This record gives sequence, structure tokens and C-alpha cells, in this order.
Amino acid sequence: MAEQYDNQRFAAEATVEPEHIARARAHALELGAAPVSAPVGAQCAVLAAASQALNIVEIGTGAGVSGLWLLHGSPRATLTTIDKEPEHLGAARQAFADARIPAARARFITGRASEVLPRMNEASYDIVLVDADPEGVIEYVEHGLRLVRAGGTVLVPRVMAGGAVADPVRRDAVTTAYRSLIQETQASSAVIGALSIVGEGLLQLTTIPAD
Repeated sequence: MAEQYDNQRFAAEATVEPEHIARARAHALELGAAPVSAPVGAQCAVLAAASQALNIVEIGTGAGVSGLWLLHGSPRATLTTIDKEPEHLGAARQAFADARIPAARARFITGRASEVLPRMNEASYDIVLVDADPEGVIEYVEHGLRLVRAGGTVLVPRVMAGGAVADPVRRDAVTTAYRSLIQETQASSAVIGALSIVGEGLLQLTTIPAD
């Protein structure tokens, strides 16, 4: 356990967060909108850059930290971000403006993801990041896999649920949902899945194009 903690601490300290994202993080914490950690944000940026993402959907805006990381990795991308909290969306808008991200690169949608996602075009996005109500994580991931193109990626931060997923004694609904999501996607022939335990954890699911 000590070794794991040391690794986590080193990864956190070694990750250099751009100044504009650090400012957004400070504001997010003031609002109580828990942002993704810098190591998880950096992983999202690398995946966005590696896939040369141009169209990204974010389920759960927070105060803009994860969206800024995604656009840091792929500055030519257009981000559609969905959140039910107008205050959080307002903070994200300001963070994006402060970062001088062109207005055309970000679309902010106020609403519940369960109501917005069914209306979005399938197979139209390169990346879908799922960071909304944990109770709905399986539903949101199903939507995400529908929305991404063949070879697109769905990202799920916080998937270790603060360590609860690794504890076999924990059987609450949220922990069980995350545990089932990891196990089922690892066994699926429709995606290639990888689980990172840096930070709060990040599940990465890339769809396999049909032959």
C-alpha cells in the first residue's frame, strides 16, 4: 500500500498543469465541482492528441477542467459539453474565455445527460468523456459507445470510486455499477479496454471497427 501511495503521489507531483487549467481548477474547488485530477487530465489530453480528435463530447462539465485538458491535447477539436448545473457551465464558459479558446470550439448544453444524449448523432464523435452522475454511469457509457465513431474512445474517470471498487466487501449500487462496467467491458469483443489507476482512475474504451 505504501508503494502504491508513493507512486500516486509521484505521478501527481510530476504532472505539470498548464496555468489556465490550474486557474479553472481553483475556481472549480471553490464551487464544489470536484475536477478530475491533473494526472487523469493529462491522460485525457494524450488520448485526444493521439487520436487527433476533432469532435468531442463531455458528459459532466464541472467547471471546465476536463474540457480544457481535452482541448489542450487537441486544440483543433470542437467540444460539446453537457451539464445540468447552470452555475458550473457558467464557470466553464469563463474558464474557456480566459484560456482564449474560440467560441466556435465549445458548445455548452444545459440539461440532464439522459435527456440530451438520445438526441445526439451516433457514430459522430472521436471521444466521449463520461464524468456525470455515477448512478447513471452504465447508461451514459452505453450512449457514449453509440456516439463515437468506429475506433473512437469513451473515457470514464473516477472509475475506482475512491478505492471502493477494489474492496470486495463494498456492495453499494455505485460501486457495483463501476465494478460491473470494468468487468463487462474488459470481457467485451466490441471494445479494447484499459484501466489506469493513476489519480482517481480512468477507464479507456476504444471501439473496434467492424471487418
